Amino acid sequence: MYGSRGAVAVVLGAALLIAGCSSGDGGDGNGDGDGGESDTGARITQQPKDAAPFWVNPDGNAAQQVADYVRDGRRSEAEQIRKIAQQPTGEWIGAENPEQQARGFTEAAAKADRTALLVLYNIPHRDCGQYSGGGAADGNAYRAWIDGVTRGIGDRSATVILEPDAVLHLVDGCTPGEFHEERYDLLKYAVGRLKSQPDTKVYLDAGNAGWGHPDQIFASLRRAGIDQADGFSVNVSNFYSTEESIAYGKELSAKVGGKHFVVDTSRNGNGPYTEGNPDERWCNPPGRALGETPTTRTADPLVDAYLWIKRPGESDGECKGGPKAGAWWPDYALDLARASTA
Repeated sequence: MYGSRGAVAVVLGAALLIAGCSSGDGGDGNGDGDGGESDTGARITQQPKDAAPFWVNPDGNAAQQVADYVRDGRRSEAEQIRKIAQQPTGEWIGAENPEQQARGFTEAAAKADRTALLVLYNIPHRDCGQYSGGGAADGNAYRAWIDGVTRGIGDRSATVILEPDAVLHLVDGCTPGEFHEERYDLLKYAVGRLKSQPDTKVYLDAGNAGWGHPDQIFASLRRAGIDQADGFSVNVSNFYSTEESIAYGKELSAKVGGKHFVVDTSRNGNGPYTEGNPDERWCNPPGRALGETPTTRTADPLVDAYLWIKRPGESDGECKGGPKAGAWWPDYALDLARASTA
């Protein structure tokens, strides 16, 4: 098993412009849920800032799906997908125009008086050539990309999840040894560059509760710059329970100077899938459910937030009938929502 293999959702062209100009809270700016209707007609508003300070994109895939279902008279399906659309989810910065993307998302978040949640997933030799393979062409291209993201964020508030699986794949045998030193250098560069901004928090990804033991990864996290980061992320794009993820994170935290962490709860409502090929249980598993909604009110003081880093309803890859990694899959989104207790 090669970790989470988070899927990248490329945001370009018109989608970027929408993100940059969306009001976020439906017009009144106070995020109290009584704002007007977004351009999609889905009536997506912000969550209360004291519990969930992250920006809800009113024009994301889930919001568009809600609007489509409403237009088609499919009210029941619309309300199910609204469970996803009304929550803040990670914005995965694509390879092209990183500065414009980061600026668009953080400006929209600032207008709604919220924090943008950004996911950076462009490390060279990403995902070992699997469903989400790709990444920057080389180290220089990656540094330029990070520089663009950083300029785009500027002095606005952002929480960044840095490179899902990148450290994990250094220690699980997935990434070839000749790329290790470069990757450590690039991750340290990214942490330092992002932390040069006044209101940016950075969480370096640290795998999940099912892949191995914290003893196997803590030294690599240190080499990758965890000391300079705000903390680490666990369970990105995976399905381990919040309880399991917190236990893993706390054990790892004790080995990296007591660093705080965040947990991806986007699809862990029913825990991990335990059937079929063990190497692909992470990929579009059936019978899963939405987990705890994003919040900074967590079960442990070391956990800064529960986040929906992986966007529920977007495919893990071309397995089990799914589309390409990162593509919106309405049927899977409906299954996640229907299975949730929310």
